Amino acid sequence: MAEKREYRMEELARLAGITVRTLRFYRERKLIPPPRREGRIAWYDDHHLARLRTITALLERGHTLSGIAELAEAFDHGRDVGDLLGVGGAPTEEEPVHLTPEELADHFADEATPENLAAAMDLGYLGTDGDEIVHISRRLLDVSSALVHEGIPLADVLDAAKQVRTHADALAELFTDLVLRHASPQDLPRLRPLARSVVEAELSLALDRRMRRP
Repeated sequence: MAEKREYRMEELARLAGITVRTLRFYRERKLIPPPRREGRIAWYDDHHLARLRTITALLERGHTLSGIAELAEAFDHGRDVGDLLGVGGAPTEEEPVHLTPEELADHFADEATPENLAAAMDLGYLGTDGDEIVHISRRLLDVSSALVHEGIPLADVLDAAKQVRTHADALAELFTDLVLRHASPQDLPRLRPLARSVVEAELSLALDRRMRRP
């Protein structure tokens, strides 16, 4: 394990590419966590350095300090990735994605608001891992981002996702009950692709029917 590094204020400001005065301002605005105190000396670590670099990157992308402060609070109070993935560990088919806050902003631009971030965390899409954010599924991240770039507000995308989650849970329950009536629990992983194929085909046909409607 790498040794934890600590910095005095002047060194931290230099590494972050900002002035000591700016660092003090960020600390007063609670944009960074308090330093560790040793007598009259304040010690900062790599967590503070990562947060300062994130602030700089978000400012360059047009975010305001007030918005960054709200995002920082959301990150600090977000669910840990361990809670997000649960006892069973990582998803068996979906690929989690680690993101920095500025990378998340690149995906959703000005839609990456504290309100939308909190909604995504409540939905179980996002968790935190130190200074990084973890999205539970690369496919869901890509689809959400694509819909936002098509002009659909992220809040509406997340609301729709919540409704889809309810229907998906019901479909998973239906398929599991069907298999367990005629096979064993050990057969579920092997037969799982069949359930996905049925849902994909039925959704495709349903979209055809919907688009044919006057």
